[in-house]
Formats: sequence, C-alpha cells, structure tokens
Amino acid sequence: MTMEKITLNYARTLSFIDQACIDALSGDVELHHRALWEKTGKGNDFLGWVHLPGAIADADLKQMDETGQLLRDKKIDLLVVIGIGGSYLGAKAVIDALSDSFAAMKPQQAPLVLFAGQNIGEDYLFELRGLLKGKDYALMVISKSGTTTEPAIAFRLLKQDIEEKYGREEARTRIIAVTDASRGALRKLALSEGYQTFVIPDDVGGRYSVLTPVGLVAIATAGFDIRALVRGAADMAVNSGPQVPFSQNLPAQYAAVRNLLYRQGRMVEILVNYNPKLHYFSEWWKQLFGESEGKEGKGIFPASVDFTSDLHSMGQYIQEGERKLFETVLSIKSPDHEVVIPADADDLDGLNFLAGKRVDEVNKMAELGTTLAHVDGGVPNIRIEIPRLNEYYLGQLIYFFELACGISGYTLKVNPFDQPGVEAYKKNMFALLGKPGFENETRAIMDRLGE
Repeated sequence: MTMEKITLNYARTLSFIDQACIDALSGDVELHHRALWEKTGKGNDFLGWVHLPGAIADADLKQMDETGQLLRDKKIDLLVVIGIGGSYLGAKAVIDALSDSFAAMKPQQAPLVLFAGQNIGEDYLFELRGLLKGKDYALMVISKSGTTTEPAIAFRLLKQDIEEKYGREEARTRIIAVTDASRGALRKLALSEGYQTFVIPDDVGGRYSVLTPVGLVAIATAGFDIRALVRGAADMAVNSGPQVPFSQNLPAQYAAVRNLLYRQGRMVEILVNYNPKLHYFSEWWKQLFGESEGKEGKGIFPASVDFTSDLHSMGQYIQEGERKLFETVLSIKSPDHEVVIPADADDLDGLNFLAGKRVDEVNKMAELGTTLAHVDGGVPNIRIEIPRLNEYYLGQLIYFFELACGISGYTLKVNPFDQPGVEAYKKNMFALLGKPGFENETRAIMDRLGE
C-alpha cells in the first residue's frame, strides 16, 4: 500500500523573502546536508541518528516489543519513566499524540506511562509516591551516566519505594535501565542487580534519541506500533537523502527558509498546532532546536502555541506585537473521528449556520483565517501537513525535524550536537549544594552573594 507523505508549504513566506534567495542558499544547504550524511561536519561523533531509522535491527525492535508485552502481561497500572530532556520528551510527545485524550480516566489495555526525574519538584515527587502506593507499577530509568541530578534523585527515591513494596527480588523484574553500553553508575547498578537493560548508542545525543530504546521501549509498553514509527522515519530518510534534489527535499527547504527569515531579523519561531494532542510534540521540538542552535550568540528562539486555545491569550501579540517572529503550523489533514454540529431550534447561540458541519471543518477554517490574518499582520507562515496522527506519520515528522535541525545548525555555523551552556547551571547548583570537589566554586559564589 502506498503511503502518503507529510507536505511542506512555505508559499506564505514569499512576500517576506524571495524564492531567488532560497534558491541561492540551496547550494550551501545541500553541502551542509551532505556533511551530515558523510559525517564530516561539527559534532560528527554524534551523528548516529542520521542513518538510524533504516539500520535498526528487527531483533532489537522485537526485544523492545516483547518487553512492552511482558509489562502489559504483568497487568501493571503504570510505567514510570525516569529521565530528563531527551530522555523523556520524545516518548511523551509520541505517547500523548497517539493516546486517547482522557486515557487516564478510562479502562486501559496497556499501562499508563508517567514521568519522573524531569524536574526537582518536591510536591510532584511526594504526590507521585503517594499515587504509586496504591498502584501496580514498574520503573524505567534512562541515563547514560546514572548521575544526572534530577533523574538520579527520583530513581533513588522510587527504587527504595519499589523494593519496599514488592521486595528486592521482584523489584528487580520491574526495573528497566536504559543506559550506556559499558560505563557509568547506572550500568554498574544494572549489572549488579540484574535489571533488564537497553543501550543508549554512544553516537546519539539525548534530543535525537526518540528512535532508540530511550523512546521506543516506553512507546511499545504504552501499546503503540514502534515498527510503524521507525518505518515512517526510515521513509522520510530515504525521501530526504543527499541524492534528493533541493526542490524535492522538504527538510532542506525548511532549513533554508527559516535561516533566511532569521537573517531578516525573525528571531522567534512559533510552532503552532491545531490539535491539543501535539502539545508535547511542540515541547520536544523546542528542545531539539533550542539546544541545537542556541549557542555562540546565535539561534532562533523556539516557542509554541496550541491553537485555537492560545488565540485567546497569545493571539493579540502574534497579530500586532514585535515583528520579530514567524510561524510554522502543524496541520492534521484527517482526524480519527467525526463529530457533526447539530441544529438547535432556538439558535440562541447563533450557531445554526454551522449545523451539519464537522467540528474539523470549523477548525480548518479557524486555521486558514488565522494564517491569513497573521500574514497580513506581518507574520511569515510555514505550513506542514500530516495526513493522519498515527505512528507512521509521527515517525516521518520526527525525522523531518531532526534532519532539518542538523542542516539548519550547520547553516548557522554552530555545532548542533553539543550543549556546553547546559553545564553552567549545574556547576552553580553543585557549588551551592556543597558537592565535594566544588569547594573553590562554593567559596566564589558565597563571596559573590555576600555570604
């Protein structure tokens, strides 16, 4: 069966940038694209994701599927995934996009997936631990090192709880570790305790890791088709490889257009969705582009809105505020369900003109009307259409953005695969908490604070 593809339409940027400028940049973009595939650019030791979708062994997918099935066979209520950044956002993005909006309130065939270690909220952890006392659950902890502060705190607490609840032997069968192949505190613990383990590839950074066990094990446990997800990504990789000309290469075109808008002073890109299930996909996208491009005093600031909800809060600013932004709209062509607006004899709300129309038709007209208003208000608009919200097309979309991000980062002349700035807050936090080895930094900060 021939599958549809996601589409890209940047026609509503062409009153702000010229097609000739896009074509002129295409040569550089193609060079940067080739550098990704040939691993000749900056950060080339973290380019394992480029060829990953087509290289995942069937045996590995089978093992992840079987792990998910084993957890479902245990009839657990909850799987708690412990991780931060790319170690949770990818899985949450996909699971939320594919799940019933009210799954937590309905009987489930698969466990609900909750998250911990993505913050240091004391109330959050207290409330989560209280919930777990009355539930049947398992843990999946994700960390290359096992020492990242936020997930390490959560795992220390939840490991203690699960061992007290089930006993140490049974707890070992309910803990999965996704970690480095041979090094780190978590790998050492997993070996000593006999946890089932999956490997985070050395050459795949966290924000590019959703198509590794980091994302796939949790997605499989939630009952979704990881083979279709990977197949969608693999098809996008084929359709956007270096042999594909710029005129047909969607990630390359997106990278070029957003860089030209940036050069015109468009400092903010807003990812817009018209389906609330894509909220956490936007959060994943923000990390991908923010952490990849925001360095050396450069980078487009990634923001997001959920329309039409946020039209009643952010719409005024987007329409008439600082003209330093552009929009990229994610639009779902066909929803999964049909809801028709009824007629009402009294028509007190004045909506009988909509009677007989599907809710999605109203949503699509809201999208088009908003786009036209924003373009008229000076906001360039890029539109990405996804045929349906399912595993296959999410896989396409994930790889589309990953590849576009790599190309875009190289076009900005930064390394899209490191994150040196992330360490600054950690050093200060460790110094303030009195971590051994940070004595000099502690003294310097105390002097700075006058304490």
